[in-house]
Amino acid sequence: MKFIATPARLSTVRSTFDAEFKARLHWSAETDAGIEQRVADILTDVRQRGDAAVLDYTARFDGLQATSMATLELTQVELKNAFDALPEMQRTALEAAALRVRSYHQAQRKANGESWSYRDADGTLLGQKVTPLDRVGIYVPGGKAAYPSSVLMNAIPAHVAGVGEIIMVVPTPRGEKNQLVLAAAYVAGVTRAFTIGGAQAVAALAYGTATVPKVDKITGPGNAYVASAKKRVFGVVGIDMIAGPSEILVLADGSTPPDWVAMDLFSQAEHDELAQSILLCPDAAYIDQVQASIHKLLPEMPRREIIAKSLNGRGALILTRSMEEACEISNRIAPEHLEISSREPHRWEPLLKHAGAIFLGAYTSESLGDYCAGPNHVLPTSGTARFSSPLGVYDFQKRSSLIEVSEQGAQTLGQIASVLAHGEGLQAHARAAEMRLKK
Repeated sequence: MKFIATPARLSTVRSTFDAEFKARLHWSAETDAGIEQRVADILTDVRQRGDAAVLDYTARFDGLQATSMATLELTQVELKNAFDALPEMQRTALEAAALRVRSYHQAQRKANGESWSYRDADGTLLGQKVTPLDRVGIYVPGGKAAYPSSVLMNAIPAHVAGVGEIIMVVPTPRGEKNQLVLAAAYVAGVTRAFTIGGAQAVAALAYGTATVPKVDKITGPGNAYVASAKKRVFGVVGIDMIAGPSEILVLADGSTPPDWVAMDLFSQAEHDELAQSILLCPDAAYIDQVQASIHKLLPEMPRREIIAKSLNGRGALILTRSMEEACEISNRIAPEHLEISSREPHRWEPLLKHAGAIFLGAYTSESLGDYCAGPNHVLPTSGTARFSSPLGVYDFQKRSSLIEVSEQGAQTLGQIASVLAHGEGLQAHARAAEMRLKK
């Protein structure tokens, strides 16, 4: 069967551009009502019955029969054995990627993850105490979609932050364990791991069971059921984000080989049919070359059917008046991944305000960021890069304010607090401050 990918061709000079552009970007984050109800039922059941409910759902959805949760927990010995059994090339690549990810997040922690304080002239101490979370849960997709890179990107920053326990859950349909995922858990320092998935795994992490410990925060990607469950347990625990389909925006000046750009568009389109790949370029002839490369390279791709549906349904090749206008449109999109495929990437980078990650220059393919460059690949999607950030050490830390008021400082601050508290009608607040004032 022949698959043809023809992304929409848009141009900013056309009067219909805004409407066409808006329609191409549209994606509904609303979860199917049936999924929402099913997830609600699963969460309630796990909260009430704990391990027994998790075992029932694991048997039903993953086809994995187990008599106890103990048989679904992966031991540290099993994780290490998985690592030791890998081909040398995979072991080396996994360790090299983990080293780069760890180095980046260690630098991140040093930059803005330390406690601080200072004293006023009157001796009052003010500051902030930064402490790691006690226990976090990371959700890792399993089965056909097995992502050892997700293990590294979620567990390593938690480990660097100083989190005491990292609990991993990963579905293993019909008992099929991905050895690279298990090895990544060993390399990344996962404390405990369970072969459970879906909404029931999220519920077990959020509420705790006799076997699965309750965590403080849940991070990591999953399907619609996992996303719905994370949304529902937020408040009981923290979560990283509700992620939408993957996105890439390539900002090109026509200097990069068109095959490279076509393949970069494929790299996100192959995730799923709702993924979005967009090219912005002021050179019409170059856009034609990229389209030709898409037609030429698509038949070679094992996931060509998914790529074709993604590009046909949500892809776009957009002709702009200039690179400056391309930057403006990029800021409107606020993409998850933004490639500046240009001879002068640092010329355009200052104009770009909103993106999950920015990849500078023709040699910086987005896929390098996914696996081994160092920065985190868990990124905001669906325009949320306007107000959200990549997953990082800071997501696994919390901050407590430090206040130590001296006797002298209490004389000044007490009078201010008294006036404001009376103004709000909170007399006990005012009296508490006034009692520390010298008569």
